Amino acid sequence: MAFGKPILPAKRFLAFDLLATLIAVIKDDGTLIFANAALEDALGSSRRTLEGLNFGAFFFEPHVLATAIEGARANDFATLRYEAQLRRASHEPMAVQVTLAMAERKGELVIEMTPLDQQVRADREERLLEQARANKELIRNLAHEIKNPLGGIRGAAQLLQMEVESRDLIEYTQVIIHEADRLQTLVDRLLAPHRRPHVVGDVNIHEVCERVRSVLMAEFPTGLTVERDFDPSIPEFRGDREQLIQATLNIAHNAAQALAERRAAGDAVITFKTRVVRQVIFNKQWYRLALELHVIDNGPGVQDTIKDRIFLPLVSGREGGTGLGLTLAQTFVQQHHGVIECESKPGRTDFKILIPLP
Repeated sequence: MAFGKPILPAKRFLAFDLLATLIAVIKDDGTLIFANAALEDALGSSRRTLEGLNFGAFFFEPHVLATAIEGARANDFATLRYEAQLRRASHEPMAVQVTLAMAERKGELVIEMTPLDQQVRADREERLLEQARANKELIRNLAHEIKNPLGGIRGAAQLLQMEVESRDLIEYTQVIIHEADRLQTLVDRLLAPHRRPHVVGDVNIHEVCERVRSVLMAEFPTGLTVERDFDPSIPEFRGDREQLIQATLNIAHNAAQALAERRAAGDAVITFKTRVVRQVIFNKQWYRLALELHVIDNGPGVQDTIKDRIFLPLVSGREGGTGLGLTLAQTFVQQHHGVIECESKPGRTDFKILIPLP
């Protein structure tokens, strides 16, 4: 009697190829029976080359994995986590967090390895999300608390101005009215992203960049070059075009202002760079495809004292700045389920916007 062919290990585990983390499936003697695409890339070897090898040999401390496997065989735990160094033939070692768990079939184990820099990034993104939620509530409550007495102050100053005859006193009331109006504008800007409805339509990210570029060139006509490094294969996606223009403009405008000295010297450069990234994780979600938009400048870099706080409201590295531009940019990008990251050193600051693609 003929039976169907047995399912090969690779066939059973192909779903692991969709994951961005490194996955190995091993027998309980340490023999590798499957490596996903991410692990192939990390090790620089094909799964055919890797299968059948002792997976412990790919770690600097193979005895730790051997001990973990023994514990799994003895049912000492369901899941075990530890940190290790992964050997790579033609690359630097990779620090990973290893998670070892029993597979569905007896005698098989699944090992998931998350690069520690990726783990650090995930932790940072989680802190940013929590920070953004707290900021949103704080801003909303604070703005409303300021707005009501502000209207009373302005109204009282107007009535007072009608009663006084001294030119000096009128000037004082005008100062009060002017400053009240300035604070009102600030409050309105704080509340703006929470008031305006999310208008969704088809967005071409390169049209967004071109719009921002034209605004920059109009405001800074000399000493600044705005370069394009576009990936023409990026598809359109659903989003709020005006919000994305504003978010990108806020980042680029900050960059242009930080480039004051280089603009004076005539060698200031801002670069818009677009790419598609595959199988990426951000905001604790896995995405098959995502847009990566970089706004890169050759300025002095973000001050170390505010690097960790640049997305907080009212934090600014520029004298006279409101500290709202990056806060609003982050809010608008988060409304597209995205995130903004920043890497900065003297001579190069790179703001990276990540947004999921369909």
